[in-house]
Amino acid sequence: MFDPLSRAMLSDSAESAVPTWMAGVLDELAAGAGGIAGVRHPLGFVCLPLERDGGQGVCVHIWSDRLASARPTTSGTHAHSWDLTSFVLYGALRNVLVGVIDAPERPTHRVFEVNSDPDGDEIRWTRRLVRRHTTASELYRRGDVYTLPAGVFHETAPQGEVITVAIGRGRAGTADFTLGGVDTETHRVGRQLCDRAETAYAAAVAIELLASVPEQRHREDRCEHSRP
Repeated sequence: MFDPLSRAMLSDSAESAVPTWMAGVLDELAAGAGGIAGVRHPLGFVCLPLERDGGQGVCVHIWSDRLASARPTTSGTHAHSWDLTSFVLYGALRNVLVGVIDAPERPTHRVFEVNSDPDGDEIRWTRRLVRRHTTASELYRRGDVYTLPAGVFHETAPQGEVITVAIGRGRAGTADFTLGGVDTETHRVGRQLCDRAETAYAAAVAIELLASVPEQRHREDRCEHSRP
C-alpha cells in the first residue's frame, strides 16, 4: 500500500485519486472488516493504522468531537523519527513549525524521548532544557499534500473536523521527541485501543464527512461566484 499510495499523493490526479482510494478502505473498516484496531492518539485524533511494514507505514488520522481521543501528558510539540507525507482528505489544519534553542538557565520546556512498543509509550526524561519559539505556520486544506522531514519539531492544529492520510518512512539514527514541563519526570502512557465497534464507527464518521465534500465544494463555488 505504501508505494502506490505515495505515488498517488504526488501525482497530478491526487485530489481525486487519493480520496477514491481511501473511500474503499474506509468502507471495509466501517463494515467491520480488515482486522484493524483504531488508536486514540494523545495528540487528539483517532489513528487507523492501515499498514505497518518494517520502517514504513500508512495511517488515517481523524479529528472529530464525535470520537473519543486521548490527551498528551507533555505537550503537542513533537518531532518524528520518520519522514512524513500527509494528504488532507477533509477540512483544514495548521502545521506550526517550532524552533528549539538550548536554554539551561531560563528554559520553557524539557525535551523528552519517546520510546514506543505495542503496549504504549515511555516518555523518557532527558537533560536537555530548551526555549520554544514558532518559526512558521502553514495552513493546509482539502486536497493539499505536505511533507515534514524527521527531526523537525512541530504542532498540528486542526481547524474543526479533519481527516488526513499519512505515510511515513523511518530514518535511521533518529528518535521520537516531545516537549514537556521542566519538572516532568519519566513516565509511561498506555496505548488506548478502540474495539471493533469503535473502529468501525470512526471509519463511518470519516465516510460521512467525505460524502459531504461535493456539497461543500458546490457551496464554496456558489459563494465565490456571487462575490462582486
